[in-house]
Amino acid sequence: MPNDALTARLARCREINISVTGRKSGRIISNPVWFVLDEDKLYLLPVQGSDTQWYKNVLKNPSIRIGAGSVEAELTAVATDGTQVSSVVEKFSDTYVASDVRK
Repeated sequence: MPNDALTARLARCREINISVTGRKSGRIISNPVWFVLDEDKLYLLPVQGSDTQWYKNVLKNPSIRIGAGSVEAELTAVATDGTQVSSVVEKFSDTYVASDVRK
């Protein structure tokens, strides 16, 4: 994710907007989400795990648009392997209130 303006903006945000394509409707759907930037990887945490609608949409069509303030970028999402989920959740616990992340 080598976009300096985006990286700088992400460093000042706690929440970003993502836009995904609805897997059934085909419409663009936007949602605010928490994120963690770890080197060149941007992790997004679906609040309801694999039942989260935007997550299900990303599995069908991994093209997403993210917005952090006035900076936007088109990215391709990659679902984290199930064995890595606990380390990703730990990254979120370091940034956000741990009890909210566990929910």
